[in-house]
Amino acid sequence: MARYSRVVVKLSGEALAGTAGSGVDPECLARMADEILAVHRLGVQVGVVVGGGNYFRGRMAEGWGIGRAEADNIGMLGTVMNALMLRGALTGRGAGDVRVMTAVPMQSLAEPFIRLRAERHLERGLIVLLAGGIGQPYVTTDYPSVQRALELEAGALLVAKRGVDGVYDRDPNLDPAARRFSTMTHAQAVEARVKIMDESAFVLASEHKLPMHIFDVSAPEGMRRICEGEDVGTLVTSP
Repeated sequence: MARYSRVVVKLSGEALAGTAGSGVDPECLARMADEILAVHRLGVQVGVVVGGGNYFRGRMAEGWGIGRAEADNIGMLGTVMNALMLRGALTGRGAGDVRVMTAVPMQSLAEPFIRLRAERHLERGLIVLLAGGIGQPYVTTDYPSVQRALELEAGALLVAKRGVDGVYDRDPNLDPAARRFSTMTHAQAVEARVKIMDESAFVLASEHKLPMHIFDVSAPEGMRRICEGEDVGTLVTSP
C-alpha cells in the first residue's frame, strides 16, 4: 500500500533541461514522464507543479533590459511550455488522460486552474499538470507548489531538484564532510536559511504541517520509492 494517496510533485524547469541548463532535453523529459507514471501506477493521485527556469527567470530581467514583472510573465509562459511538453511525453507512454491547468487563462491550450475541478480530475485518476505559478509576478514556483499541495489536500509535496539530493548542514560542493539531514523540521529549515526553496514556501508548509520530501531528480525511481515509504533525500516535516 502506498504511503500517500495523493501527492503534488514540484518539478523544476532545470530538471527537464538536464546538463544543458536550458531548453528541454528529450531524455530528461522521457525520464521525468516515466518517474511520474511509476507513482501513478501505484494508485497514487498525482499533481505536478512545473517550473520554467529552463527558459527564463525573473532575475534575468536586468541583463535583458526588461522589467521584473515582464520577465516573470515570460517565465510563466515557460512553465506552460514545459507542462505541454510533459503532457505529450506522458500520453505518448500510455498515461491516458492528462490535464494541463494554468493560473493564467489560456483557453485554447489548457484548462484554468479551478480547485474543485482539479480535485475531480485527480479523483478520476487523471494526472494533472499545474502551470503558470499563481498567475502573478514576483513569485517563484516554490510557494505555489506548497499552495497547490494544500489546496488539493495532498499528503506530501515531492520537491525534485537537479543536482541536490537533500538538505545539508553546509555546502557539500565546498566541504566533502558536509552531512545530509535525513529529516528536519520546517522551523529548522527556516532558521538555517535553507536555499533549496524560498523561505516563504517553508513557512507556509510549516503553518499547515505539510510534509516535504527534497530529493535529487536523478535518483532512480525516487518518487516511487518515496511513495512506497522510503525516505529518499531529506524529509522536512513538523514535530
